[in-house]
Amino acid sequence: MAPKLGAMNANPEPLDAAPAPYEPPPPFTLGNEIAVLQWRDPLVWLGRGWQDVRQAKGIALFYGLCFWAMAVLLGAVFRNSPEYVISMASGCLLVGPFLAMGLYDVSRCHEVGRTPQLGHSLTCWRTNLRSMGLLVLVLIVLELLWGRASLVVFAVFFNTGMPSTTGVIEAVFNADNWEFLVAYLIVGSGFAGLVFATAAVSIPMILDRDTDAISAAITSLQVVFTNLGVMILWGVLLTALVLLALLPWGAGLLLVGPWLGHATWHAYRGSVRWPEGATPTQPA
Repeated sequence: MAPKLGAMNANPEPLDAAPAPYEPPPPFTLGNEIAVLQWRDPLVWLGRGWQDVRQAKGIALFYGLCFWAMAVLLGAVFRNSPEYVISMASGCLLVGPFLAMGLYDVSRCHEVGRTPQLGHSLTCWRTNLRSMGLLVLVLIVLELLWGRASLVVFAVFFNTGMPSTTGVIEAVFNADNWEFLVAYLIVGSGFAGLVFATAAVSIPMILDRDTDAISAAITSLQVVFTNLGVMILWGVLLTALVLLALLPWGAGLLLVGPWLGHATWHAYRGSVRWPEGATPTQPA
């Protein structure tokens, strides 16, 4: 026997009842919080990065050798075939973030009380390959645009043609070309600042939270513009240490390269806060 209609719906709503008002869903958030940084924080990050170097000297030496080899290669290309420098720099920009990710993995292991392994650090990016690939692609595009803009500046001020390697050095360090120097510094600083703001904490965040590249890049921009003064100081310290490491023959990168890699992890951990219960991706 078929059930009665009233048994199926004991309390039917009136046909003329007004529909419930629409309530939009809450906005999507990553659940993180951008910390308000202090001026001493960059020195704290450097100190913690140095501790990581001391705790894993062998791994730090390996990554330092990799960074030094890239610097030597770029220097050799610049001296012999400067027209290929942009291409080689793009290749280093492709490899560099993956090497840095290995250093972040070592620092993460120290935080969670695990012994870091070189083999694991070299392959820690496997689970984040899609996000890392997209972010690296964005960085390479910015680097190529930077190179193109630099060529335009040279073309404007050197209408006789692109100078040779010696000519480039003379042009950069010649006070008579102050207009060229100002234009070149403005263009270079703009692109360098954009690359720094995009990558300041995005790569360690991808490793830590397995987030997508766009969200990580947006978070990195938020960190920089929320703490603009402190992050400018952080960028100046990074630049100064890298420049010092390049003398002589880039040998300082053996130490400074892994040191700054570990410090960048701590910069991320100090500037991006996650609520309790938001468990990070643990190393396998």
